[in-house]
Amino acid sequence: MTYEFKLPDIGEGVVEGEVVRWLVKEGDVVREDQPLVEIMTDKATVEIPAPRAGRVGKRLFAEGEICPVGRVLLTIETDASAATGSTPAASKGAPAAAPSPSVSSPATSSSPAATDGGRGTLVLATPATRKLARELRIDIRLVAGTGRAGRITSDDVRAHGVPGATISPGTTTAAAPPASTGARAGDPGDVRIPFRGVRKKIAEHLVHSKHTAAHFTYVEEVDCTDLVLVRAKANEKLGGQGVKLSYLPFIIKATVGALAKFPQLNATLDEKAGEIVQRRAHHIGLATATDNGLIVPVIRDAGARSLVELAREIDRLAEATRAGKATREELSGSTFTITSLGALGGLLATPIINFPEVAILGVHKIAKRAMVVGDKIVARDMMNLSISVDHRVVDGYDAARLVAEIKATLENPGLLMVDLL
Repeated sequence: MTYEFKLPDIGEGVVEGEVVRWLVKEGDVVREDQPLVEIMTDKATVEIPAPRAGRVGKRLFAEGEICPVGRVLLTIETDASAATGSTPAASKGAPAAAPSPSVSSPATSSSPAATDGGRGTLVLATPATRKLARELRIDIRLVAGTGRAGRITSDDVRAHGVPGATISPGTTTAAAPPASTGARAGDPGDVRIPFRGVRKKIAEHLVHSKHTAAHFTYVEEVDCTDLVLVRAKANEKLGGQGVKLSYLPFIIKATVGALAKFPQLNATLDEKAGEIVQRRAHHIGLATATDNGLIVPVIRDAGARSLVELAREIDRLAEATRAGKATREELSGSTFTITSLGALGGLLATPIINFPEVAILGVHKIAKRAMVVGDKIVARDMMNLSISVDHRVVDGYDAARLVAEIKATLENPGLLMVDLL
């Protein structure tokens, strides 16, 4: 018989997912619990396993298309028909499979779409795009989509109603022509990489953050000379325990202590309720580079962890994230984010806020610089910190006080060693 496998509910608030990569082909014989497909949601990428054994009948969504929760994702032949390779239609008495959205037909490709606000109008757009439309008070039903098969993008929403801008399916005409990139279509050696999955979700999230939060960045330098010495002594003390401290556990400890004193930066803005929500928990997101882009795993209750516990959790989360094994819970719920490139950290960056948080701390490389100490010029281990904040919620004075507190702790790091004594 033909089993219609519908996209399951894979997380609170998730109403649809993008098919990132099929792991099976039509006609493949699959075992129960064998991974079938990678699905990207607003929260994470997950592998969907086969609910039962059989032969893959028809895949109803192509890679890059959006499948709403509850729609048929693929069919599986589970009885004798699987052995003969018959199609779903050949299974007498089997329930009819959902109409397949043809990949080659713009009228039907990605045709399944979530309704907007429960009003019954089919809208082909991601949850992030629909949320943007609500925030801009734009009726998404009136927006013309320029994406594949008429899919509405965040750019379509922002362009809707702008004087001098006209958006129609497949065509964009703006008041001013876009600047030339210097590259011609079809240049020899060009490589085209599908813009979807994790990379596209990152792009949508960052654009939404830049469009919504009123960003500004504050920068301070920190004398890490004592911190360098303290870290070296700590690692000497921890020799043989299977853990090595980077600078990040010290920075997290100092940051959590500062956030406890200045909770306005450990907050979110609930625009609908007209309230600033100061978070009492300190769940620290760590921007982590992966082959698919920048992902933010979360250290829960970071303030309750020792330096060693932080180091182990940082290593565990980084490994799981880069391997694509981090869970949805491990990739969501942060209250404040830290981004660091370690030795590649450069002198200065203006990081984009991990929305809906209101601040993100950029950590830059530690390097020796000539500094004036008293009346002498001496070599000191210096580091810059940059913090980007949402000016709707946080004033410059608040940002400066937070960074000053972090600076004071890192420049006098002895107290951070208490849990190692």
